[in-house]
Amino acid sequence: MLFRTFGKHLSSMGVLQLRNYSRMKKLIFVLEDDDELRELYAYLLESEGYEVSSYPDAASFDIAISTASPAVIVMDVRLPDGNGIDICNGLKANPRTSAVPVLIMSAHKDLISLKVNSRADDHLEKPFNIDVFLEKIERLAR
Repeated sequence: MLFRTFGKHLSSMGVLQLRNYSRMKKLIFVLEDDDELRELYAYLLESEGYEVSSYPDAASFDIAISTASPAVIVMDVRLPDGNGIDICNGLKANPRTSAVPVLIMSAHKDLISLKVNSRADDHLEKPFNIDVFLEKIERLAR
């Protein structure tokens, strides 16, 4: 009841439109150089109601992350112009982006080494189970 009253008050002031408030989507950044995988991630995440911005390389990702605050970042390790582990560790060292959860995905068989060397919040080996991928994103986006 309090939310309805408070929400109506804000709406009448033009501060908030309740009908749009419930539709706010969480933004997920995807950094993946493989076109097909990038499209697959976007499809899966958009099907779950997330807004997705995807990037094929570190340079375009760096430009975007400088002005946006995604709810979660999904990234590959091997990129044409960078290393996902280094990018992740840089994000975690930056006070502006340190709290953004990062999911590193890799076909690298030594997942233990990835976990030790990166400050990512979670890791997932490729190929991956779609349900596990979506569960990890949901948990990280909370």
